Amino acid sequence: MEIRKFETLQKLIGYQFHDPELLFEALTHSSYVREAPGTLRDNEQLEFLGDAILGFVVSFNLANAYPHYSEGKLSRGRARIVGAEHLAKIAAQLELGNYLRLGHGEEKTGGRLKTRLAVNALEALVAAIYRDGGLKSAESFIEHCILPQHLLAAEEALFFVDYKSALQEYLQAGRHRSAMYRVVAENGPEHRKVFVVEVSALDRVARGSGESKKVAEQQAARNLMEFVERKPLPDE
Repeated sequence: MEIRKFETLQKLIGYQFHDPELLFEALTHSSYVREAPGTLRDNEQLEFLGDAILGFVVSFNLANAYPHYSEGKLSRGRARIVGAEHLAKIAAQLELGNYLRLGHGEEKTGGRLKTRLAVNALEALVAAIYRDGGLKSAESFIEHCILPQHLLAAEEALFFVDYKSALQEYLQAGRHRSAMYRVVAENGPEHRKVFVVEVSALDRVARGSGESKKVAEQQAARNLMEFVERKPLPDE
């Protein structure tokens, strides 16, 4: 792969490697190593290390941004940032798939388009920067490229609990029928209407209310989950 392509990537991530071999390693899939002569290293060990560094830096930033939040709530926010869905978006923005070093077989089966390979490379890249420039450099990359740019403004997205999905997963795990939702009341004036939604599942019924049908459904799902588990679900 042409060196200038790696130069473009280094500009994108805002970091210039002192040892380019670390960058190459971060982008080297095991399929490439199996087919290449010599003693090349794939990115699996860097991925392992990068996952730990990413978790630490994200935890540190969340604890600083939300000092009054509980461990459980902070863990939820961290899970969203270090989860595959968010990391896949970052990897796509950096076009990491274009820089991967893949074996012929992996190339033919669309390896550059595989989300998992791109996410693994992103985690490996974190570790490569750490090994090349130290923790401060890795922190800078994570804060610039991976963390939401306005952490406090991202509060709702980071800590939102989808009780409807949680209830559905609970039902599916027990091979029960899906929950049924219906609006049973609409109260208040048109501009400040409050919806009341009823959810039924497991031969039980629960209600929730809110300023929109979606909010009311979430509250109803939460109340049913609490009833089923016979304990309040934590806000945090």
